[in-house]
Amino acid sequence: MIKAAMKPVVTHFMSHVPHVKALGIKFSNAGRDWAELSLPWSEEIVGYPGKDGEKGVIASGAIFALMDTVGGFSVHAARMSSSGHATLDLRLDYLRPARPGETVVGYSKVQKLTRSVAFVRGYAQDGERDDPLALMSGIFMFTKGAKS
Repeated sequence: MIKAAMKPVVTHFMSHVPHVKALGIKFSNAGRDWAELSLPWSEEIVGYPGKDGEKGVIASGAIFALMDTVGGFSVHAARMSSSGHATLDLRLDYLRPARPGETVVGYSKVQKLTRSVAFVRGYAQDGERDDPLALMSGIFMFTKGAKS
């Protein structure tokens, strides 16, 4: 369940960050050190069109943006600090394409927090957690006093 203190951050972020709005990323849930967001299928984010009227596949760049965003959300959930953070490194290993017409769900969990960085791991799936379409690992650095 989402922490009450995180609700204003979620509301602001989901409605004011341009790429989140443009891609249609939606908040799903968050806990003490994890977050889950979804990327509903839409024609605007298709990278590989379907044939003969079939729905296409969500572009890998949109999935990368989803995973970067959910990684940042999990860091915020773990820190609950007003100071910002930025992506220092993000790796996404694609295991397979997203299923045509399906919503992609991104999950991220903080593995370790230090004084200056957070290490996260996560996955993207489109229906079954046991069949992820991508695995993510990332490092987020903390930005003291910077506006995020």
